[in-house]
Amino acid sequence: MPHFIIDCSENIVLLKSPQEIMQNVYDAAESTELFDPGDIKVRINPFKYYNVGNSTNDFVHIFANIMEGRTVHQKAMLSKTLVTKLKQMFPEVPILSMNIRDFEEATYFNKSMIKTDD
Repeated sequence: MPHFIIDCSENIVLLKSPQEIMQNVYDAAESTELFDPGDIKVRINPFKYYNVGNSTNDFVHIFANIMEGRTVHQKAMLSKTLVTKLKQMFPEVPILSMNIRDFEEATYFNKSMIKTDD
């Protein structure tokens, strides 16, 4: 936790490598100091086929899935930080955006939470 999923037009990974894009998103998320660095996960989905406003304009959208408990101000700062980084990387791309979804702590579970006697 958190997970940053980058959806983008396929052309985006021709402008910058997937590794560079993911590292920049990771670094921007880490710079907010909202997360433990070892917990930040980033992945990218370049799309060959898409329709954006009935066009094929390039786009980048980040879906951030984070554990509940951050304030609205913290989440707004996170969005602004990451979209600002995208704008620095892709000043010519017309659509750069992000949204944040909260995980409910009560319903979240992962492998490390399994006890050996379960």
